[in-house]
Amino acid sequence: MPVIVGQHASRSLTLTAQHVKTFAELTGDYNPLHFDEAFASRTKFGRLVVQGGLTTGLLHALVAMDMPGPGTVFLSQNWKFTAPVYIGDTITATAEVLSVHATKPVSQLAIRVITQTGALALDGEAWCYTFSPAPE
Repeated sequence: MPVIVGQHASRSLTLTAQHVKTFAELTGDYNPLHFDEAFASRTKFGRLVVQGGLTTGLLHALVAMDMPGPGTVFLSQNWKFTAPVYIGDTITATAEVLSVHATKPVSQLAIRVITQTGALALDGEAWCYTFSPAPE
């Protein structure tokens, strides 16, 4: 089903130490900000933070599964990390359709991720393309 301007979707996830460990195993991102409590406590963050890829990963799930939905991939992303996400935080990713291409399955989305405290962790926009399988 095509998306329309103004349409919204959201998806939430509570991030755990296991998510951080699994992401590191998949990507090799063992930055001490994610694993070394003594190191992280001496930084601006004050405690362990999750990898940014976990925050943006929720956006991938939102776009691919919720809106625009199955078959959708990112064409481009332009977003900023505006606040840290800590282990144990529940984040909510939201997307709003800003525009829809007149002749292609392409849409522009406003993207945000907030924490359970209401802190804006990520803000930006993305362009998506929704693939449809050929009839059998």
